[in-house]
Amino acid sequence: MAVLVTGGAGYIGSHTCVELLNAGFDIVMLDNFSNASPDVPRRVKELTGRDFPVYAADLLHAPGVNRVFGGHGIEAVIHFAGLKAVGESVYKPLEYYHNNVTGTLILLDAMRAAGCRRIVFSSSATVYGADNPIPYDETMPVSAAASPYGNTKVVIEGILRDLCDADDGWSAVPLRYFNPIGAHGSGMLGDSPRGIPNNLLPYIAQVAVGVREHLNVFGNDYPTPDGTCIRDYLHVTDLALGHLAALSYTAGHAGITPVNLGAGRGHSVFEVVAAFERAAGVKIPYKIAPRRTGDLPAFYADASKAERLLGWKAGRGIAEMCADSWNFIKNNPRGI
Repeated sequence: MAVLVTGGAGYIGSHTCVELLNAGFDIVMLDNFSNASPDVPRRVKELTGRDFPVYAADLLHAPGVNRVFGGHGIEAVIHFAGLKAVGESVYKPLEYYHNNVTGTLILLDAMRAAGCRRIVFSSSATVYGADNPIPYDETMPVSAAASPYGNTKVVIEGILRDLCDADDGWSAVPLRYFNPIGAHGSGMLGDSPRGIPNNLLPYIAQVAVGVREHLNVFGNDYPTPDGTCIRDYLHVTDLALGHLAALSYTAGHAGITPVNLGAGRGHSVFEVVAAFERAAGVKIPYKIAPRRTGDLPAFYADASKAERLLGWKAGRGIAEMCADSWNFIKNNPRGI
């Protein structure tokens, strides 16, 4: 079968493309390359020894999206494409709603026209908002997230739910994943954002190779053991394999099935810094900065549903995540 991967040149998308190709799937990659390098598809092809079509297209351009479906027999979609910086979304809510929600509506309309009704959606743990107790599980309400970025995920999950309710031919698995870090073991793929990184690990990695002078730690006065935010970190390759498991699930199940993908435990910012220092053998200088709007003190997953329904469980620990991140940044100090 052919699988369309939107945002396939991005961090999680590229690793998922590698695992899909290694598992024998044919893929079609779509990306507007606004936050990804055009060299990523070449690296994916080199790693897998497989070729595939690449469309430099934007989901907001409906004719272009429909053309992608026109000639490849696409049977399922894994949907990553979207703006993803929590902090930026607070200051650019209209841009985030337009890009993420409108782009998804255009994609779903193209899928419907092509008779393709299986989708794995890149959702987020941010849908659980500020009021649910941790660990988060899929039975909890997701009515209001802590940022516009998170709310776009809430809205899209609602759209998918309504679509599945209206047409029992659809199968949708929103994967609510937590904090992916790490890189491909080859050192050829990893988190390579343009500009100043919004996520912790690429920022630490850039400090480690001297691209940036120090790490900004946003708040050390949270109600956590060391005062810094606690997150559930999982290796990006584990996360990619979770998408394959969800894809298989859509083949035999109709309706919408939200699933958490996480390691099921949390690490603080300072714990991750210490783990990276051990992996790289370098010291990471840091400065305490004000809290960022939209950041929660702590969250981590109850990932038992993923193991029960999908047969998936995170297998790589924080030491391996940091070692692989270091291997990537050593080979690509300026990113891809």
